[in-house]
Amino acid sequence: MLKYFLPAEHVKTVYDIKPTHLKDKGIKAIITDLDNTLVEWDRPLATPELMIWLQSMKDAGIDVTIVSNNNMKRVQAFCEPLGIPFIHEARKPMRRAFRRALNNMNVKPEEAVVIGDQLMTDVLGGNRQGLHTILVVPVAQTDGFFTKFNRMMERRILNWLRKKGMLHWEEK
Repeated sequence: MLKYFLPAEHVKTVYDIKPTHLKDKGIKAIITDLDNTLVEWDRPLATPELMIWLQSMKDAGIDVTIVSNNNMKRVQAFCEPLGIPFIHEARKPMRRAFRRALNNMNVKPEEAVVIGDQLMTDVLGGNRQGLHTILVVPVAQTDGFFTKFNRMMERRILNWLRKKGMLHWEEK
């Protein structure tokens, strides 16, 4: 069961994820979280740096879909100006939204990665679906109400994984 909480990779930010690295792994699609993964949870629009990163993925032929547990208003307002497909109220770590994103992008699980900042939603959900998972350090040091509980649980899981010698990286 613990293996489901273990990401395949850990990076400081999404900007550490390069299209060439993904293409070398045969990756054609990214399923990414929004809040505290791409931008702070309370930032309404993409930063210029994020727009460049997203364009680099597009230029490399890598599709991106945002899968968020947040509401339609929040996710749509962020994604529509960028022309990025999205799934809101995803209920991660449930599998349905991940399967839907794979189907929408017409890729197999081995051709996609999940990028997110939470073990309890992004990593667990992606791993349960058999996807390559990449955990990023949260963009902001603050969280919404429900995420605070998840962070507390994540710290306990990470400590246990560390004690068991299962972590091959350390928090940055």
